[in-house]
This record gives sequence, structure tokens and C-alpha cells, in this order.
Amino acid sequence: MTRRILLSIAFLALLHTGIFAQGAGAKVEEQQYPLPPGAVKLTGFLDSDIQNSVEHWNKGVVPYAEFADFFRNGRRQFALGEMWGKAVRSGCMFYRYTQDPALKRILDATVKDIMSTQQSNGSISCVRINQQPDLRNGDLWERKYVMLAMEEYYEWVYSDPKVLESLKKQADCIIEQIGNPPKTKITERGWSATGIESSTLLEPFVRLYRITGEQPYLDFATYIIEAGGAKDNDLFQQAYDNVEPRSMGLPYPKAYEMTSLFEGAAEYYRMTGNPRIQQSVINYFRNIRDREITIVGNGGGHGIGGEGWNSMASEQSNPDITRMMETCTGVTWLKYCSQLMRLTGDPSTVDEIERYTYNGLLGAMKPEGDGFSYINLLNGHKVNNRGNWGWQFGDLFVSCCNLNGPMGLAYIPYIAVTGSKAGPVINLYNAGTADMTTPGHNPLKLAVETDYPQSEKVLIRVNPDKPETFTLKLRIPAWSAGTSVKVNGKKQTVAPGTYADISRQWKTGDRVEIVFDMQCRVIDSPHGTNRKGDNMQAVTWGPIVLARAENMDKDYSQPVVIKADKAGLVKVTRTKPTLAGTRMEFIVPTAQGTIRMIDYASVNCWNGEHVCTWLPSIEN
Repeated sequence: MTRRILLSIAFLALLHTGIFAQGAGAKVEEQQYPLPPGAVKLTGFLDSDIQNSVEHWNKGVVPYAEFADFFRNGRRQFALGEMWGKAVRSGCMFYRYTQDPALKRILDATVKDIMSTQQSNGSISCVRINQQPDLRNGDLWERKYVMLAMEEYYEWVYSDPKVLESLKKQADCIIEQIGNPPKTKITERGWSATGIESSTLLEPFVRLYRITGEQPYLDFATYIIEAGGAKDNDLFQQAYDNVEPRSMGLPYPKAYEMTSLFEGAAEYYRMTGNPRIQQSVINYFRNIRDREITIVGNGGGHGIGGEGWNSMASEQSNPDITRMMETCTGVTWLKYCSQLMRLTGDPSTVDEIERYTYNGLLGAMKPEGDGFSYINLLNGHKVNNRGNWGWQFGDLFVSCCNLNGPMGLAYIPYIAVTGSKAGPVINLYNAGTADMTTPGHNPLKLAVETDYPQSEKVLIRVNPDKPETFTLKLRIPAWSAGTSVKVNGKKQTVAPGTYADISRQWKTGDRVEIVFDMQCRVIDSPHGTNRKGDNMQAVTWGPIVLARAENMDKDYSQPVVIKADKAGLVKVTRTKPTLAGTRMEFIVPTAQGTIRMIDYASVNCWNGEHVCTWLPSIEN
């Protein structure tokens, strides 16, 4: 029996006995739980993107020492202290997947370095003790990311007691400084008008409580909940009351920070079972999904600095938009969806993860793997490495978003295949393997063979160590109206937008064959506030959004009318990609003749070219 399988058995035994959390036990039983580190191994292009980022970003150009020096010598601009935590956080999640010893050495060294900056009051801060917590420069936000990174390190890389002791000192210092009068109120500190970014300390405090079981950390999290998360706003009550996102947290409904706060609220619900918070986090998910997320799976933008919630689901075809879809927002939305996936088992959360992964996330990544775009457009200059914030390190410009982008990639294997009490759950259909255990604690290996989403066919080989009855859960995407599933040649009844629960006695050699309804569809533009955006069309292939690219078509933005049948289906032809690096290319019929469209993620606009995703029609 392999060491990996033994580790998997031990991990699941801890889960079944309820003592996996070191200290406090979760009050809410998860519907899905992640598999042990190293259990999932992807192949194909998702793994290629992960390895590209690991090699050229986390093991490549990231200036860890310079990031740590902000804590040693002070920072020259607000919030620069977030950089260390973000870089290390994604590195730790990548290590969870790759078990790369070279990456571990980098992480070991930089964690040791950051701990050497810990001040006498326990803080790891860019601000000296007599100025803490500072007013407008993001001290608490920066400390939040240090704590999150060190928690990821402690959980996935090395459970060093010194790291845990450092974390507790950091948290104790914050508790001494922040709270009800005469302490400083948490919503009175931060660069935004509402101080929402400081309240995102909720997540690392709940996680520290989960690790230690020490009540003061949960009490401080409860203080943040009761403070409402933002000055003059109770964001949790607003979500509970289904206030639309653009009207939450006024005057600035900042998309990224608000979603980060609600990720902490999901952790808080997991540990407390608070029904008000449960409904708040569910409502927040649904309202963001329905009102803010675009066809490529990201959201936020336009007005309000281009980084706030602003009804982007209906505004996305507005041709006057110049700022939208901050990568920080998309990655945090992906992570938030994964929280809801685990807590509720709602398959629509994974539909959102899939949509963003294959479109918005990969579409924001530099082809060289050494960064991500700050903002991303559907029409116009697709990517922009510089935004409202960042810092130059020699020849390298670092923004919040090229620090956050790798975290999105690192989450893919974390959620692709998960476990449940009933049995394994397949959420994403990228090729790969998963070593896990059955509900009866016997070894099980799943092998997914496919080039999805480039084609519609998936073969899953189910190989338990011994025959056992359990349930294999398969996500059937909402977009796939006519999915075919067969087990050893026998057709199963499935429905779109659900998990297909296949319960039977499984034995080595069993085969599950899936054929998704991977058709090309035309989507009419939503009607937002700008009438110039009304008569546009977009084209999708299964979960993939297609676009016209200037670097392969000089007429990329010329008006066309897509030819589709009454059901909105388009008869396209797959063709060999024109440009290197393009994954998918199609010949698409229009009333003006055929055009060529490629997957949005492959459109390379890093040298100044443009993209057209919402196609203007002749009527415009």
C-alpha cells in the first residue's frame, strides 16, 4: 500500500471521528471536503497553467525578500504589506498540490524571514508600535494577509510550533488594539470610507480558532460580525435582507474586499452554525451570481473606480466601460464559491467556478506565467497589468492582482475532486487522477481521461481496492441540456444543473462515460443603462466564451449578425488555430459571411491588441 493511500486513510479517519480541526470542532458538517495534499493530480492544460505559474511566478520572479523588507524598514505607499502574504499564500496552496521540495525551501526561508520582523508587541506590521493601528494606510489589511499566509503555511507546508506561536502573538496584539471603546473600532481604520478592508480580519481569526480552539479568537470574530463589517453598514444584515450588492456598504461597495469579508463569514458559519450568517452567505452568493457576474465569470467595475459592485451582469455589454473585472475580485469570488460548494453542496457554485476558471482566470494570465492582469475587458484592450495600485521592483511591476491570480490556479486541484459522506464527488472534468478512500475506508483511485473542454467526451475509470457500495457524484453543468452518462454501457438518468448520484457496488474496472451537450450558442446582450450596448451578441461553446481577436482579424470589431436557429444554436466548424498558443478556434457563420472566433482565454492582448467579445450587430 502506497504512502499516499495510507495518508488518505488517516485523513479520512480524522474526518469521520470529527477531530480533523486541531482544537475546536466545526459546528456545521460539510457536504463536500477537500482530499489530502497531493491526492489530486491533474494533467493537460490546467496543470500546464499551474506549473507555468509556479515556475515563473512563485519560484521565479517574486521578490520575497523585498516584500519582507516592508515590515523591516517601513513601506513607501499604503498597503504594500499585503504583497508578502499574497505571494506566500498562493505558494503554500501550490505546494499542497505539487509537493515540490524547491518551492518548500523558498517558503521555509521567507516564513523564517518574516518572523524575524515580529515586533515586541507581537505584531508583524509595516507600522511601528506607537503608530498602530494606523488610520489610512492599511495596517490591519496587511496584517490580515500575513496571518492568512502563515496559516496556509502551518496547515499545508510545515506545522512548525514557532509559526503557530507567532500567529497567536499577532492575533493577541490585534485584540489588544481593536475592539469596543476604549479600544479603536475596527470600522474606524482603513483607507476606504467604511473601513471594510480591516474587517476582513474575520477569516484569519476564525481559522486561528479552528486550529487552536482558543475562545478569544472566536470572540474577536464575533465582534467583527456584530460591528457589521463596515462603518455605518451592517453588511451581514444587508445580505440577509437581499439588498442588491451595488447598494451594500455605501458609499463604496468594493467588490474584492466585500467578497473577502463574506469568505470570512462563511468560515464563521462553519464554526458556529449561526443561522443568520448562513442565510447571509447564501444570499450574498446568489445576488452576486445573478446581478454582478459576467459571461466570463468575473464581476465588478464601471463607475466607482472600476472596482465596485455595479450591476455588471446587465452592464457588461456597455461599450463605454473602460474598467471592469479586477482579477482580485474574480479569484476571491472563485474561493467564495468553493466555500459554498463545501458548505451546501450546491452544484451551481461549481458552474460559477468552471466559468471563471476557463474564461476569466486563464484569460487574465500572462502567457509567460509571470503575472496576471489587473483589470480585464470584454471589449477593447482586454488586459492591463497596471491599475490603481502597485509597486515597481526593478523591472518587475507588482500589483494586487498579479499576486492574487496564482491563488485562483492553486484552488483548481483543491476543488476538482472532493469527498463526501456518500462517496467521491467530481466537480471539474479536467484530465487527471485522484487517490482517496471510500466511505468504508478502502483505497480508491479515480482516473479522468478527457481533453475537456476542447471536446465533450469524458471517461472516468473507477478502481476501488475491493468491491464496495457507495455513491459517485458527478456534476452535470447547467449549460449541458442533454448530457449522456453511461456506467459500463448502461445509460443513467441525469438532469442539468444537478449532481448525478450514481449509487451501486463499484469494482475495479468500472467505467463511466459522459458526453456533454457541447453546442455553440448565441447570447443576446443584456439591457443595461447604455442603449448602445443593447444590440450585441456573444457566442459560447459549452462553458467556453468565444471572442474575436485583433491580432488575427483586422475586422475584429466590425458589426455582424450571428446565424443561429430558433433555439439559439450556431453551426460552427472547429478549425486548426491560426496563432500559436490558441487552444480553440472556430469558423462561425454570420449574415455577412464567416468569421473566426477563439476562446476568450486564448486572446493575447499583452502587446496592445484588442478583443471583441460582445459583437456589435448591424442594427447598432
